[in-house]
Amino acid sequence: MPEQNTPQSDAMPPRFLTRLPGWLLLMGLLTALGPLAIDMYLPAFSAMAGDLGISHGDVERTLASYLFGLSLAQLFYGPLADRYGRKKPLLIGLCIFIAGSIGCALATTIDQLVLSRIAQAFGGAAGMVIPRAVIRDNFDTRDASRALSIMMLIMGATPILAPLLGAQILVLTGWRWIFHFMTAVGGLLLLASALTMRETLNPLHVIPLKPSVIVRNFSELLHHRRFMCYALAGAFGSAGMFSYIAGSPRIFIDLLGVSPQGFSILFGINAAALILAAQVSARMLNRHTPDALLARAQHSQVVVTVAGLLLTLLGLLPMWLLVACLVGFMASQGFGKPQCRRPGPARARPTAGRRVGPDGHHPHAVRGKCRPGG
Repeated sequence: MPEQNTPQSDAMPPRFLTRLPGWLLLMGLLTALGPLAIDMYLPAFSAMAGDLGISHGDVERTLASYLFGLSLAQLFYGPLADRYGRKKPLLIGLCIFIAGSIGCALATTIDQLVLSRIAQAFGGAAGMVIPRAVIRDNFDTRDASRALSIMMLIMGATPILAPLLGAQILVLTGWRWIFHFMTAVGGLLLLASALTMRETLNPLHVIPLKPSVIVRNFSELLHHRRFMCYALAGAFGSAGMFSYIAGSPRIFIDLLGVSPQGFSILFGINAAALILAAQVSARMLNRHTPDALLARAQHSQVVVTVAGLLLTLLGLLPMWLLVACLVGFMASQGFGKPQCRRPGPARARPTAGRRVGPDGHHPHAVRGKCRPGG
C-alpha cells in the first residue's frame, strides 16, 4: 500500500493495474466482507427457520436488517474517515463486525439475531467505505474505474465461494458455525489491516467533524446532478440484485426443490457472470468512455428484466430460462456497476470518504426496501 501523502503520479501510476499490488488485494478482501456476510448463510435459511422455530419470512428479515444497517452506517464512516483517517475507523469497524458475528452465532431468538445482524452490518460497512476512499485518494475517473473493476474481481469470488462453503458448513456442523467462520475471517482481516495498512489521507485534507461542514458537503453531493445519476443508477440496479438474493433461497430450495448444494452452484453461476462482465467492462475502458459502458449496461438490464417479467406473466419461464434471465441481469450489473462508482466533482476530492458514504448508502437503502414481502 502506498506511503502516506505520496503523490498520485509517484505512488500508483496507471501501469500498476497490469499487476495486483498487495494493498489492492487487501482492499478487495475488505470489500468482500460485506458479500460474505450476505451470501454465505443463504443456503441455511430453511435450517435456521426450523431451528429457531420461526417462519422463512422472519429469516429473510435478518437479511433486510443487515442491508439497513449497512446503508445507515456508511453515512457515518465517510465523515469519520475524512476526520480520523482511513485506518482507525476501519479497525474499529472490523471489531464491531467480529462482535456482531459472535452474537449471530449465539442467538437463540429472532430478535437477538436481527440485532446482531445490524451490529454486524455496522462493522462490515467499514469494508465498503474505506477501500473505495483509499482508491479515490490516489486515482480519478478512468483509473478509479479500472481499480474498482479489479476490486470487484476479488470481492466477486465471494458470492461464488461463500454459498458453496456455507452449504458445506451447514451439512457438516450446522448454521451457527457459518457465523463462527465469519468471526474468524473478520479477525484475520483485522490482524492484516493493523499490521500492513498505511494511512493514505493527506493531513491537508483532514476535515473536522462539524455538523455544518458535514451537512454542507453532503448537500453539495446530493445537489450534484451527475453524481446523483450515477448513485441512483447503481442503487436501482442493486435493488433488483438484492431482491434476487433475498428471494432466491425460498424460490429455488422451497418452491423448486433444489438442494442447498445445488442452490449454491446456481448462485455461483450468477456471481461468475457478474465477475466476468466486470472484467470485460474494465478492458473496454481502453476504447470506450465510462458513460458509454454504463448506458449499454442499463439498456441490457432493462431488456433482460422486461423479458423475464413477460415470460413469468405468460407462464413460459421454466427453471433453465429463469436462470438464463438471472445470468443476463447479473452480467449487466457487473458491466455497469464499476462505472456507477466514479469520483464526484473535482472540488469534492478531499472529501473522498464522505463521497463514498452516500454513494454506498443509496444502493443499500433501496436494497433493504426491496426484499420479497417487505
